[in-house]
Amino acid sequence: MSLFSSTVASAGRVLPGRDAPIETSETHTISGHSLHPPFPQGYEEIVLGMGCFWGVERLLWQLPGVYVTAAGYAGGETPNPTYDETCTGRTGHTEVVRVIFDPQQVTLETILQVFWEQHDPTQGNRQGNDTGSQYRSAILTTGPAQQAAAEKSAAAFQQALSNAGKGRITTEIKPLDIFYYAEAYHQQYLDKNPNGYCGLKGTGVTCAIN
Repeated sequence: MSLFSSTVASAGRVLPGRDAPIETSETHTISGHSLHPPFPQGYEEIVLGMGCFWGVERLLWQLPGVYVTAAGYAGGETPNPTYDETCTGRTGHTEVVRVIFDPQQVTLETILQVFWEQHDPTQGNRQGNDTGSQYRSAILTTGPAQQAAAEKSAAAFQQALSNAGKGRITTEIKPLDIFYYAEAYHQQYLDKNPNGYCGLKGTGVTCAIN
């Protein structure tokens, strides 16, 4: 289930990127935990795209059981992209948040329910007033069980959307390839800038997917 295709960033248009990672933060400004692995044993990772990653990261770091979050880029082709490069639409990446969570404290299904309800997954290459493939909805999974759970949740939420007269889900659901960290100033942006922009807006449709 995916809107994105190679036409977004065809081979001749993909930006080359770079071999070395761009500079980013080391620790989370709220929890103090490292943004980088290794993470505690038994914890899980999922990567979510819901539009501009500033508001998405704040939403997700507030969930009990989430150990650490980080803003970044994923789902495309350009290695180690910058924010400016991603905004051109020529990297293939979307803005995402890496979520490291303790499954003993918060279930994957709970995280997925927050994902579906807190943005509009039917808008294609945009989220609200933010337009471009870098704002597309995405769930990037880190194992077969997560992939199956994400697809099951999408089917359940699509039924709820259809019952409410809403459109079709365009969310990209696929295994995570590589997560690239965004620049330091994007990390926990709304903690550093409490009055900063947050574009999150759901459809008003709720759905229990457990």
